[in-house]
Formats: sequence, C-alpha cells, structure tokens
Amino acid sequence: MKVSSRILVPAVVLFLLGWVLTARAEHKPKDQDCLSCHSDRTLSTETNGQKTSLYVDAAKLKQSVHGAMFTCVDCHKDVKGLAHETPPKKIACADCHADAQDAYAHSTHAQANKSGGAQAATCEDCHGGSHEILATNDSQSPVNHPNIPATCGRCHGQKFLMESSGVSAQPFISYQDSVHGRATEKGSTKAAVCTDCHGAHEIIPANNAKSPIYKFNVPTTCGKCHSEITKTFDESAHGLAIARGNSSSPVCTDCHGIHSIKSHHDPNSPVSQQNLSKDTCARCHEGVRLSSEFGVPGNRVSSYMDSYHGLASEGGSVVAANCSSCHGVHNILPSNDPRSTINRANLDATCGKCHKGVTQKFVLTPVHLADGIHPRDIGSIATKWVRWIYLVLIAVVIGAMLLHNVIVWRSKALARRRLQNPMMVRMTVNQRWQHLVLLVSFIVLVLTGFALKFPDSWIATALGMGEQLRSIVHRIAGVVLISAGIYHVFYLASTREGRRLVRDLAPGPKDLKDAVGTILYHLNLTREKPQFGRFTYGEKVEYWALVWGTALMGATGIMIWAKVWVGNMLARWWVDVATAVHFYEAILATLAIVVWHFYQVIGDPDVYPMNWAWWDGKMPVDHYREEHGLDTEALNEESQSEEDTQKE
Repeated sequence: MKVSSRILVPAVVLFLLGWVLTARAEHKPKDQDCLSCHSDRTLSTETNGQKTSLYVDAAKLKQSVHGAMFTCVDCHKDVKGLAHETPPKKIACADCHADAQDAYAHSTHAQANKSGGAQAATCEDCHGGSHEILATNDSQSPVNHPNIPATCGRCHGQKFLMESSGVSAQPFISYQDSVHGRATEKGSTKAAVCTDCHGAHEIIPANNAKSPIYKFNVPTTCGKCHSEITKTFDESAHGLAIARGNSSSPVCTDCHGIHSIKSHHDPNSPVSQQNLSKDTCARCHEGVRLSSEFGVPGNRVSSYMDSYHGLASEGGSVVAANCSSCHGVHNILPSNDPRSTINRANLDATCGKCHKGVTQKFVLTPVHLADGIHPRDIGSIATKWVRWIYLVLIAVVIGAMLLHNVIVWRSKALARRRLQNPMMVRMTVNQRWQHLVLLVSFIVLVLTGFALKFPDSWIATALGMGEQLRSIVHRIAGVVLISAGIYHVFYLASTREGRRLVRDLAPGPKDLKDAVGTILYHLNLTREKPQFGRFTYGEKVEYWALVWGTALMGATGIMIWAKVWVGNMLARWWVDVATAVHFYEAILATLAIVVWHFYQVIGDPDVYPMNWAWWDGKMPVDHYREEHGLDTEALNEESQSEEDTQKE
C-alpha cells in the first residue's frame, strides 16, 4: 500500500502539471487574436512624446517572410495574453540575425548612428517594416537585386540630406547614368548594384583595408562579375604592381571611373578612343613621378601626341592608333615580356593590325623617345639633323623675305607720304606720346593677360615667360596704363588744348544722325555725304569707350591685385565678379581695337597704307577737308598758315 501511494502521488502531480501547461498553451494568443486589435489603423502609443502607430497590415504580414514562418508570439515572447500587463519589449533583429547584426555594427551606417550625428540607415530603412519584410528573391522586396539602387537612393540620392552628413549625393547620380545603372534600370539582374561593390551589411569606407572598394581589393570586387578580365589584369604589369603593394599602379576604377563607368564607345568615357591617350593614360605616364619613383620612362604621351597617330586622333580620327591599340587594354605587359604586344618579336603583328604587310624591318625604328631624348640609331640621328637644318633654313629664308618686304614697304610708304602735300597737324607731340604709352601698355596687357588665361595658346608659347615674370610684367603694364589715364585727366583739365579736346569730343544728337547718314550713303541709298567736325561719330565713340574701359579695367585690376584686402573689406565674391568683368572687358576692348580702330588707321582705303598721324602727327590737308569739313577753326588756321608761308 505504501509503495502504491509513492507511485500514485507523483503520477497525479505530473498529470495535473501537464494538464495546466496544455491548458495554458491552448490559451496562447494566436495571430488573429493579436490582429483583432492591431488591424485597427488608429491604434497607436506614445513614446517620449512621439506618437507611434501599432497598426499591422494583415495582408502584408501574411506575405512577409516572418508571417509565413512565425506567429506573433514567436517573436513577441513576452506577450502572454491579449491584455498586456506591461508593454511588449521592442524586438531586436539581432535576436535571430546575429551574423547580419555583427556585420552591420562595423558599418559606416552603424558608426554614424552611434556617433549621434545625422540618422543613418537601419535594418527597417532597407528591408522595410518588420511586419512587411519580403524575401530577397521577391521582386517587390526593396533589397531584391534590381531594386537596391532605388533603395539606397532614398538617402544617397537626396542632395541636401547627404550634404548635411558631409557626404555628396553625386556618386548615386553618377551611377544612374553609368552602364551598370542603365542596365539595372532596364531590368538586368546581372549588372552591378550598390551592394555588389560596397557589400550589404558591413559597408565600410574605401580607406579600410577590409573594404571591397579598398584600392588593392578593387580588382577582386570587379572580378566577381568580370572574372576573365580580372584574371588577365592580374597577370599584367599593372596587376603585378598592385600585387606588390604599389599604390601608384592603376586598378579598374582608375581607368574606367568609379560610379560613372561608361561604355568605351561613349565619347564621355575616360577609356573612349578620343580620351584614352590624352587624358587617362597621361595621368600617370606623362608626369615625372613614374620615372623618378619606379624608373618608368616619362613623356610617353607627349611623344605620342606629336606623332601622326596622336595628331590624327586629336583631329577626331576614330581609327588612328592610341595607347591600347599597341600596348593592349587589360593585358598590358613590359616590352621585355615575350607575351607583350610591344615585344620586339610581336611588333610586326601588332602594327600589322592596321598596316597590312608590315615586316620586322619596318618596326626597327623606336616609337617613343627614351626619357625625352632621341635614341642613337641611324634613323633617329638622321631625323634630328634634318629637323635642325630645316629650322635654321626656315628662320633664314623667311627672315630674309620678311626683311625684304619691310624695306620695300617702308620705301614706298615714305614716297607716298611725301606726295601728300600740303600737311596739317592732327596730333600734338604731347598727344602722340600719350597715345604711344597707351598703345604699348595695352598690347603688353593683352599678351600677358591672355597668356595666363590660355597657357597652352601660341601667345603664351611666344612670350616664353614663367608665371612669376609674366605677372610682374602684367602688373607693371597695368600701372603704366592707369598712370597714363590719370595724366590724361590732368591734361584735359589743365591745358587749353585739353579743354578744347573735351569740347570737340562731346557727343551730341548730330552724331546719331551722322551714323545713320553714313550707312545710307555708303549703301547708295542717299547722295548726301555727312559732314563732320574735328571728330567723327566713330572717333567719339572710340574715345569714350577707351575712357570707360581704362577706368573699369584699372579698378577691377586693382581689386584682383589686392584681393585679400577687398575680400576682407567687402566679400570674397566681389573679387570673383571683378575677375569676370576684367576678363570679358579685356576681350571686348581687344576685339574693338582689332575690328574698329585698326580699320580706321590701317584698313580704310582712304588712309592706305596707314594713317601716320600717330607717328608724326600730320595729316594731308585735302584728306582732312574731305573728312572734317565742318572743322572750320582748324581749316582756317591751316589756310592762314599757308598764306603766311607764301608771303615769306
């Protein structure tokens, strides 16, 4: 009896305990129980003064990965009944996705959130709400491969949002226009998206050695899609240099770009036919860094650009050879490698791709200059002597022709000048000196100013000045021009001739009428030729334009010269505006001199070969009477002078 009781009591206890647990399990809330409240769109709670919705979309929950695999209380384990005695705890993704959470914890997004700065992306920002998360292979999922650019773009495509975090939105904008972005937009599931290069959860900066976009990791990253190209690159001179830890050697992104990768057929691509040699390869192979650091000869691109291939390519040819035509693309190897396309044994085949019938004899001549110095072979020496002989010959022959023409022109011009009698004074000695100073300083300013703006132009080459000397000469010429302008103002105010000059140059209504009348007369629309006083309407316009231009150029030039003082006193943008005004006013003034003034003193058939008044101050009386017939004061003075001369 005692033995039976010992067995019976524990059995009864176990039975009752199992019955209680089963009963509790039967009362565990089901999804429909939870949704009886949480399907209400108005259901919400307040946390830290902010209203948070507790609504759950039943349809989306059912379609989600969580809804298909779990019940509500599988995740919300602290929920024991429908009436929550305490608010359920917030579910952490790390409870199930520890690996993903660990990777995310090292990412730039997590570090940004930890620093307390601008809010960076969290799990829900990319995957969607926890009750709506779809599988990655679901076409509606925000992390489905074709949708990833749009998902990342919700933040990285917002200019002001990214700039507030100190990051540019340009990479995303560039990606959209790249071959990858356009292919993805068309529905490609193979084209690279953000996560293919940057990773998914553990996105880390490019300067981190573990980052897939760290320079030395880029070939491997690109190789996930472009495996054959990467294999070829790894065996090339560039790939081997990267493997040795040479950070100066290029990887995929150095040539193709990073986010803005374009097809090599696109004229804007850095690896297009027209950009490859001059821009992309030149970034490394034209400078001295490679030659000084690694013994790689420099000046390769400049010697190429001087060749027929380079000149033809610069002229727009799409068939002329560029760097890759001879050296290869991803398979670039040193010339001493027997596999290299520029190895001596392979040059006939390489050149033969364009020049059919090429033999080894044809390719004996070096293509590039060795460190900028001509090689010592017979062909190069002969070419060098031919060049020097012709340079001397050109200088002597053309110089002799020029000297001959100057001597003849001067003789004929003086003879013609002597026939133009009698003469009268048009410009005084003082005025001629003012004009000469203005002429010289203006020309020097134009040459030295445009040499700065266009350093590759013939003007800069002809001057042959370094920047320091050029800037000094430009400033000296500017001071001379301003000084001449100040002197001219005093001349106008303090001398009788100056005050008369102002009076005669003052514009009036007649000038407009004369301008219209002149055009009509020379178009044969009227027989009446306008008569002018001491100065024509054209000379008045030119004079006052000169006054305005000199004052404006002087003021803006001083502002640019004293940019620190001006920028501190006013604002930095004043200097920028002054620089723009200075440049465009210089263009306007230069073109006005060439088109207008040079015509008046050289191009006008009536003054051929030149109006010599700027040199000796004189002008034929007959010509003056024809052009300035209304200047009775000057004509009467000249007539009186002639009568006095005849009496003597």
